[in-house]
Amino acid sequence: MIELPIIGITMGDPAGNGPEITVKALSNPTIYERCKPLVVGDARMIQKAAAIVGHPEMKIHKVNSPNEGIYTCGTIDVLHLDLIKNIETFQYGKVSVEAGNAAFVSVKKVIELALDNQVDATVTNALNKEAMNLAVSKDGLNFDGHTEIYATYTNTKKYTMMLAHHDFRVVHVSTHVSLREACDLVKKERVLEVIELAHKACKDLGIEEPKVGVCGLNPHAGENGLFGTEEIDEIIPAINQAKEKGMNVIGPLPPDSAFSQMLGGWYDIVVCMYHDQGHIPTKTIGFVYDREKKQWKAVEGVNVTLGLPIIRASVDHGTGFRSAGKGTANELSLVSAIDYAIRMAITKKKQEELL
Repeated sequence: MIELPIIGITMGDPAGNGPEITVKALSNPTIYERCKPLVVGDARMIQKAAAIVGHPEMKIHKVNSPNEGIYTCGTIDVLHLDLIKNIETFQYGKVSVEAGNAAFVSVKKVIELALDNQVDATVTNALNKEAMNLAVSKDGLNFDGHTEIYATYTNTKKYTMMLAHHDFRVVHVSTHVSLREACDLVKKERVLEVIELAHKACKDLGIEEPKVGVCGLNPHAGENGLFGTEEIDEIIPAINQAKEKGMNVIGPLPPDSAFSQMLGGWYDIVVCMYHDQGHIPTKTIGFVYDREKKQWKAVEGVNVTLGLPIIRASVDHGTGFRSAGKGTANELSLVSAIDYAIRMAITKKKQEELL
């Protein structure tokens, strides 16, 4: 019988919704049936969040290492890093060096724990990029976000982002660059690399024979060169090479219909050529706004970094500064991220048992 995996969860920017949705998520006993959740951050912020979301009875257990955790529902184990000077006067919804540093230190610590095999997977709550970079700039550092922090401290060169909403999954050839630059980055080598990462991600989730769809860059996937030649010159050669390696790859797909097909179960994952091509459909189905109540009914989605030597899943939303401190933030995205981390950690454990 495989031992329950330990999942390290960062608290995110403490001025945001991370601590609150963490408490809400870990109030669910079913999570403890599948893993041992360990929060990495400031225990006092988690205690304060428990009161804000209506769980003042929640016990906060400070630990110095993962093996000290109790891992029982009703108690939240926190690897306490003593990051906030004055909890009583701490302000929610504000960009600050203190909050940015707290978020960054929590991420760096959970990476160290994973590299040292003290946790089986990591899950990150949202950080504020401005606050985080204000904090790290004193050391001459600058990061676009979580993905680049992970890549730096795991010394990873080839990686990509996978967004998921349950079994709806997309990966990207490029992400945080201009659209003009994104077109130039559609090269055979990179497309093949992302196809391979997508295929492995599905395998890591326990999908034995993944079906990988690949979008075109241009309208109608180029219409045989009528609307552009990137499909002919770069994407099709990458697809053919992936097929030669034994992967089940379909494409290039017209981007305007590929995602409806994936919803219908045609593919397990779709390779997208740039940021918005993948983000827009994923967030359209995962972010649901109730127009009558004028509030978000669901903000759900998972961001998984592929290519790392460790497992990292994350919420697919921001820090929620506007709602921070009010106890109204929705925890579904965090629950989904924990679920993905558990699935990948268990698959990894099973693979290791077979070696």
